[in-house]
Amino acid sequence: MNSQSEEDYLKAIYHLEMDYDSISTNSVADYLNMKPSSVTDMLKKLADKKYINYQKYKGSSLTKKGKLIALSIIRKHRLWETFLVDKLGFGWDQVHLIAEQLEHIKSEELIENLDDFLGNPKYDPHGDPIPNKEGKIEKMNQKLLVELKIQQEGIITGVKKGTASLLSYLDKEKIKLGDSIKVIEVLEFDGTFIVEINNRKLTFSEKICQNLLLETYD
Repeated sequence: MNSQSEEDYLKAIYHLEMDYDSISTNSVADYLNMKPSSVTDMLKKLADKKYINYQKYKGSSLTKKGKLIALSIIRKHRLWETFLVDKLGFGWDQVHLIAEQLEHIKSEELIENLDDFLGNPKYDPHGDPIPNKEGKIEKMNQKLLVELKIQQEGIITGVKKGTASLLSYLDKEKIKLGDSIKVIEVLEFDGTFIVEINNRKLTFSEKICQNLLLETYD
């Protein structure tokens, strides 16, 4: 059984590998806000367990075994975020830190039941894809609201990264994941969108439309 710390490291390396082929010790240290010396000790431990490939001064990369563990943690994290938002009414911007704790629960039966209970969602509240139990990530078919044309419809799946204030705004307006949205009008002057959500007409700035993710019907 892996420790919480080991799981955090594997998840961190997975996220860093989205942008880099080989991950330096300093990169992991910065990501986790740890001292490089402490990170080096953990990387050696993970290498001994065959979770990562590690060479001093050359960096680290996940093995297939390590990647599957990282994806399992990410799956649990994103399912718990979805549960907290959809079923317990937490704000979209409140759930990340809580999910950081819940993601380390070991029961696979609990996670599979949670997935079924939620209706096997494809995306978490922030628009990130949820890996399936085999660690596979379904190809995302998302668009930004700003890309939609008049009379086009979609389903809200999340927001782009780094837009916590938008999450707060959507929560305040009682807009949630899975809500249908239809573009009624686009104002040429400033790019403002007039949309319909839950039989309500709302006005969204161009900035909001550039950050709101949808799954479209086409």
